[in-house]
Amino acid sequence: AGTPAISDPGEDLVRLCSENGVTVQAVPGCCAAVCALAVSGLPTGRFTFEGFLSANRKERRTRLQELAGEERTMVFHEAPHKLRATLGDMAELLGGERPVALCRELTKLHEEVARGSAAELRERFAARAEEPGGVRGEIVLVIDAPGETEAAVGAEEAAASAAERAVELVAEGLRTKEVTKHLVAEFGISRNDAYNLAMEAAR
Repeated sequence: AGTPAISDPGEDLVRLCSENGVTVQAVPGCCAAVCALAVSGLPTGRFTFEGFLSANRKERRTRLQELAGEERTMVFHEAPHKLRATLGDMAELLGGERPVALCRELTKLHEEVARGSAAELRERFAARAEEPGGVRGEIVLVIDAPGETEAAVGAEEAAASAAERAVELVAEGLRTKEVTKHLVAEFGISRNDAYNLAMEAAR
């Protein structure tokens, strides 16, 4: 089983053992996240493991917006049936040109590492999904951190999107307090920033 318990139900078993005084010993084995990072060709000095993004589109997009300025290499697990949607959201919210390594079935017979931007990989694997057999297996996405210019542009785009959303919510008749709450939930911005955008939209 390689190294279970990393974004895996094995975590529950280890916790139960700990709670009941059962000793758990680690035996080195394949860990998809670390293996993918090692072969990605992207910076490995500092990274963050995000596991699986939510299957809920709104929750997935909110989390990606929160990660737009992350300065470390990011590692995600993903399922084949969610791959196209996730790559599409990543291209839109993290930057269409940011380098990505898509690692599939690592250490197994059909091991594959595909590199490109999120947008390029989305199109490539969307086409493959239509072929016989489709896209199968365990998938890990490794994403480079943004450059300084890209991070600044991403922050500006996120702020513009939040401002537009504030105007929409005010037009729907929501009060400032309600608009603030929505902006915090949808964009992961601070309550003060959300409140200021809500006030500006209400003028």
